[in-house]
Amino acid sequence: MARYIFVTGGVVSSLGKGLSSASLAYLLQSRGYRVRLRKLDPYLNVDPGTMSPFQHGEVFVTDDGAETDLDLGHYERFSGVSAKKSDNITTGKIYSDVLKKERKGKYLGKTVQVIPHITDRIKEFIKNDSSKEDFVICEIGGIVGDIESLPFVEAIRQFANDIGKKNALFIHLTLVPYLKSSDEIKTKPTQHSVKELRSIGIQPDIIICRSERPIPLEHRRKISLFCNVNIKNVIETVDVRTIYEAPISFFKEKLDIQVLNYFKLKSKKAVNLTPWKKITKIILQTKKQINIAIIGKYVELKDAYKSLDEALTHGGIENNVKVNLIRIDSERLKVSEIKSKLQNVSGILIPGGFGKRGTDGKIEAIKYARNNKIPFLGICYGMQMAIIEFARNKLNLKKATSSEINKKGLHIIGLLNEWLKDGKKIKGTDKDLGGTMRLGSYDAKLKENSIIKKIYKKNLIKERHRHRYEVNIAYKEKFEKNGMIFSGLSPDGELPEIIELRNHPWFIGVQFHPEFKSRPLAPHPLFSSFIKASKNHK
Repeated sequence: MARYIFVTGGVVSSLGKGLSSASLAYLLQSRGYRVRLRKLDPYLNVDPGTMSPFQHGEVFVTDDGAETDLDLGHYERFSGVSAKKSDNITTGKIYSDVLKKERKGKYLGKTVQVIPHITDRIKEFIKNDSSKEDFVICEIGGIVGDIESLPFVEAIRQFANDIGKKNALFIHLTLVPYLKSSDEIKTKPTQHSVKELRSIGIQPDIIICRSERPIPLEHRRKISLFCNVNIKNVIETVDVRTIYEAPISFFKEKLDIQVLNYFKLKSKKAVNLTPWKKITKIILQTKKQINIAIIGKYVELKDAYKSLDEALTHGGIENNVKVNLIRIDSERLKVSEIKSKLQNVSGILIPGGFGKRGTDGKIEAIKYARNNKIPFLGICYGMQMAIIEFARNKLNLKKATSSEINKKGLHIIGLLNEWLKDGKKIKGTDKDLGGTMRLGSYDAKLKENSIIKKIYKKNLIKERHRHRYEVNIAYKEKFEKNGMIFSGLSPDGELPEIIELRNHPWFIGVQFHPEFKSRPLAPHPLFSSFIKASKNHK
């Protein structure tokens, strides 16, 4: 039977529950145990797929096509375990499931209520598809005290009683702030947060205290006394210089040991932190640096391209170089500024996105990268912009566009149901935006003697997708005659997956999102190759 660890947060959000959960997962794995990570989000959206990155940050995509919270990216990068649809759920999905059952009469005429029907559905989710794991770590989104989180907190309280307290552990992550004016560290917010949690019926077994500076022993004793937690289980986590120091920090604090002690388990093998120490050293001490420009719409929000930022860092680790990310807002990028803003970058990357806004800046930046032989990587929407730029400026198809950008013009990119069939155009239909994309892992067949084939060293690859619009294969021959090679196609040869330029040192566009599969201990080959080319660019 799996043992369950529930991670809640208090005082403020964004303290690092996801990172803490992921670090704990790695340490438990290193000690010989199988671990699964899950996220329960309290918002009413069914999933984050239709939410703006400005609202919620990046949407992470799993192999089986789930659009999930970005914390699942942390889980995968640290644990190496691929997440599934069954690892992320929201209040919206919970209520949707319950209401569908109510409409079908599954509750036999009973009054449907938060308790027990909503909490029962949450408990079903927690327990589902977890028979092979030794530990299931469940992170509860939001903070204790929020109205939205209450059903989840109540559900995990019930769940611990159902399976027996010896099989469930509660970890509470709180902020221990430092007040500069009085030069004091304050424990009161943590005390009140734990008090709030206990009022709902949960006594935390371990408290992780997030602070910007070390917490004196006397303050930890105070937290132990007022929060009714053993002093050994008051874990300090001081702000780290890089997130990849987190497993090292928690190991020093013996978080994993305290978890095993709680469950009366012994370590099966020693923890190996050498890879993390090596990564940290490269990130913090490497003198060789390169600048990579990320040109997109959501650059103002750090978490909007979280997996992408990490994948570029992983590529830097592989090449023993520090990657400085130069974020440029494509919407504000003027043609007259392109040269001055990009003259000191070693590589240019256009990330995924949706809609017309900011496309002109992206297209002009791609033109600059193509003409000046600067290493370029276009991801999803970035690949489509590269195709439009090439069509307009190299093939002289001035009206070339995507039906996502302009309903008029030459649609070299469009929805599948807008393509020509038997000489007639198939009209698109208005549909809900949620769940209408090509999502999850799809195969791509690589072209012989191509750059991409040399990078992957495979004939067939699997990568994760998240997009609605496709490049029209009908224009393939025209592009290839002029130097843009369609070097990766879907197995049936109908959907372009990868493009590259013949007379360019490194110019690649991919329809998928390789950043979702990059790991610090196993960098994605595409990012490793991109950073290598950028490192060698002069």
